[in-house]
Amino acid sequence: MDPSLQYFQSHMWLFTALVIWSLIWKALALWHSARNNQLAWYIMLIFINTAGILEIIYLLFFRRKRTIF
Repeated sequence: MDPSLQYFQSHMWLFTALVIWSLIWKALALWHSARNNQLAWYIMLIFINTAGILEIIYLLFFRRKRTIF
């Protein structure tokens, strides 16, 4: 059996956790970029998969902060 396939099968929980982690951050970042009419960020977030890293960077540094009043 191929060693990489064997590793993947024995660590399926890690892959599942990574997918869930990435989907949560991607959904949050896409929602904020759509609400803020940031089309370039929206397109970039859809097509670039970085396991949540790009999404976290966007949310921390580039999303527009809304004021309460």
